[in-house]
Amino acid sequence: QVQLVESGGGLVQPGGSLRLSCAASGTMLGISAMGWYRQAPGKQRELVATITSPGNTNYADSVKGRFTISRDNAKNTLYLQMNSLKPEDTAVYYCNARRAIIAMDYWGKGTLVTVSS
Repeated sequence: QVQLVESGGGLVQPGGSLRLSCAASGTMLGISAMGWYRQAPGKQRELVATITSPGNTNYADSVKGRFTISRDNAKNTLYLQMNSLKPEDTAVYYCNARRAIIAMDYWGKGTLVTVSS
């Protein structure tokens, strides 16, 4: 099992920045990728960014050049640096860990990001 706890959400003005953190615990062996997803009110959950075990990253087109995903393996922590935030970035952001060999996904409970003036 893997437990994921997100933090760092909050209210920020358009153009501002936030850094989300995801603390992972449990059996991390075999986790092939981790990522951030978000769900805005009335919309489906969507991929924001992922990072694989070798360190390859992938971003949604809507956040490329503004968001950066990274991780600290020693601390078992995943980060999402979000810059130049827009009102359309408002959503609950969820941390994900994937154990591909058994097709298992683990999810945190989410952290709310609100971009508003």
